[in-house]
Amino acid sequence: MPETKISAATPLQARRTAIVVGASSGIGAALTRKLAAEGYLVAAVARRAELLASLCNEINAAHGETRALPFIHDVTDYDSVPSTLQNILQTFGRLDLFVYNAGIQQHVKLDEFDFRKDRAMIETNLLGAMAWLNPVAAMFHHLRAGHIVGISSVAGDRGRIGAPAYNTSKAALSTYLESLRNRLTRRGVTVTTIKPGFVETDILRSAPKKNFFWLISPEQAAEGIWKAIQSRKQTAYVPAQWGLLMLVIRHIPSFIFRRLSF
Repeated sequence: MPETKISAATPLQARRTAIVVGASSGIGAALTRKLAAEGYLVAAVARRAELLASLCNEINAAHGETRALPFIHDVTDYDSVPSTLQNILQTFGRLDLFVYNAGIQQHVKLDEFDFRKDRAMIETNLLGAMAWLNPVAAMFHHLRAGHIVGISSVAGDRGRIGAPAYNTSKAALSTYLESLRNRLTRRGVTVTTIKPGFVETDILRSAPKKNFFWLISPEQAAEGIWKAIQSRKQTAYVPAQWGLLMLVIRHIPSFIFRRLSF
């Protein structure tokens, strides 16, 4: 737990607070910067301590005050989630927005069937999300307030040949978020599913070289996510044109889709 303390919000000086899980690089780092710029106090959660400390130091120096604090946590250490969440709540005093961004994608060849890789993706992308979302959802359910954001992917909209486990993890995450939404909306809680397309992150850089189209930076992705948060959308494709493309792809008959090479 960080030594720095942030004063809890008061009726005369309310400060919105957020948790970003998977904040050390890529979309998570860009979104942490964006939320801090919008006035949030942000708990930046990730396992890479040096990157996380550098990010928070950069943000705090830019704003001349503490707006981001690092909390070191590996999302596959499911048993430590409650204590990490409690540490954040004790430090910030409240929680308004929760973002689960942590995710990995391991390259799998078309003739490769590797359970070790598949399990790693499921453990991080899905089980890590559920380990965090359960206690956050329970808290927001009790408070009748709050906003949950889950970073899924367009990859979860169909079962493509190139990444079976990654597609599965994102499809399952989208369904889980929809279920939470249907539970929590009646309690005044917003649940937003974000489905990015191609973003210049470590995941994309480690993928086989392809002609990625509609490629955006993490900062552009963060802007799109921020707009979805402001609008309290249920589901948002980032950038928005992916929504139309995926509508078409979802309706391609299976006997045609299975012949495609992506």
